Amino acid sequence: MSYSKVIENFLRYVKIDTQSREELSDKVPSTDKQHKLAALLADELTQMGASDVRYDREHCYVYASILSNLDADSNVPSVGFIAHMDTSDAVSGENVNPRIIENYDGNDIVLDSEKNIVTRVSDFPMLNDCKGKSIIVTDGSTLLGGDDKAGVAEIMAMVDYFLKNPDVKHGKICIGFTPDEEVGNGVEFFDIKGFGADYAYTVDGGELGDMSYECFNAAAARLKVTGKSVHPGYAKNIMRNAIKMIYEFSSGLPDEGPENTEGYEGFFHITDIKGTVEEASADFIIRDHDRQKFEQRKEIFAKTADRLNKKYGETLFCVEITDSYSNMREMIEPHMNIVDNLAQAMREAGVEPRISAIRGGTDGARLSFDGLPCPNLCTGSEGHHGRNEFAVIEDMEKIVEILIKLVSIYVKNSGI
Repeated sequence: MSYSKVIENFLRYVKIDTQSREELSDKVPSTDKQHKLAALLADELTQMGASDVRYDREHCYVYASILSNLDADSNVPSVGFIAHMDTSDAVSGENVNPRIIENYDGNDIVLDSEKNIVTRVSDFPMLNDCKGKSIIVTDGSTLLGGDDKAGVAEIMAMVDYFLKNPDVKHGKICIGFTPDEEVGNGVEFFDIKGFGADYAYTVDGGELGDMSYECFNAAAARLKVTGKSVHPGYAKNIMRNAIKMIYEFSSGLPDEGPENTEGYEGFFHITDIKGTVEEASADFIIRDHDRQKFEQRKEIFAKTADRLNKKYGETLFCVEITDSYSNMREMIEPHMNIVDNLAQAMREAGVEPRISAIRGGTDGARLSFDGLPCPNLCTGSEGHHGRNEFAVIEDMEKIVEILIKLVSIYVKNSGI
């Protein structure tokens, strides 16, 4: 069976392993295998006839543009579209085996019966809106890669449309694909000036209709604990188990983890623990949409270490906190026309927009603070960073339509 251009793209791209790696994030890209998809995209853009195709072979960025077909004095803003090529390292992205469930019946989806890997509607209630549609899933052994290869595929399908339909009026369209978004370095070396957009959109969201122009304020925190090791047979009142002390610290924080918060609620999240009785460390992330509450959370984290150091009478708990990114809302609000244009494009495509705050980050956050206002929109994929990830064919096709209409709205709103 043949599928639309966006689905053909997606099924090819997800089979390319592009996982980034947190522990290797001191370099960009963190993994060399991301270059395979980057080189493919650069080649496809060139073959389609895109202009200014550039492949940054050092840092794994791909740029291209579709030149305006309007008069030079048209004054239509240049609009950019950005998606990231890497996938999360939470679950394997190697040997992805996508399969398509046509005319989905609305029931739980068995991915692997032998290992009892099931995508349950109770866990992913958005499946209730997918009955009768076609869904792309995995065999349960890997993630799918919809985050963000769905966005990559949709942008590439949009490019294909405009290059095959030169009579459709548009301003300059700028294309950018980034590495390492999942490890926080997606725009570390992004060439904003060379990209050439006045405004941009990251295509990196979830369910059809979702759009966002605010995200978390984010910080990374490292806790180091010094313990004391002695023979366990004679350890009473002497041993200080650094591993257990990590848990003592964690239990001293407010019980506000991602597993029990939602919406605008922030959280503390422990992501990694390693060590021995004598020395241990743990990595946390701290998140909140509200700047004041975010600063309070960092203060709580530091004061927890101070309190425990007083308890033990020594400086055994050491904390390092580093800000990662900020809520892009303050940078986008002066340019709310770009949010309004996206909402208008969705409505023209027959989709009711739902504005929500991202419970995470996006390349658009840093880009917005670096001078390129950049809200985010949906990709039609869900369940990211896990084996239960899925993408909805009809929704991905609708998002391509939204992107095309969005470009046209900039022309119409300029009076052309």
